[in-house]
Amino acid sequence: MTSQILALREHLIAQKVTCVVIESTSDYWKPFYYLLDDELNMMLINASRVRNVPGRKTDVSDAAWLADLGAHGLVTASLVPPPPIRVGGK
Repeated sequence: MTSQILALREHLIAQKVTCVVIESTSDYWKPFYYLLDDELNMMLINASRVRNVPGRKTDVSDAAWLADLGAHGLVTASLVPPPPIRVGGK
């Protein structure tokens, strides 16, 4: 899976993506955040905070909706500790 995430990182960079918004779901976000964070501006979004933003949120449109919210500054990123103090590190 690591090689696929790294390939995704290269694709996002090639497409000139500057910010990636990820919803914090269980621990599924961690490999993506940790491997993309070196090259891209990452925003980890708390699901309960997103539900408070007016608009339609469904599984089908989550990714586009979260990207739009992040692009317009309508959500605040959760704190992710820097690598030296993360439990388990990278």
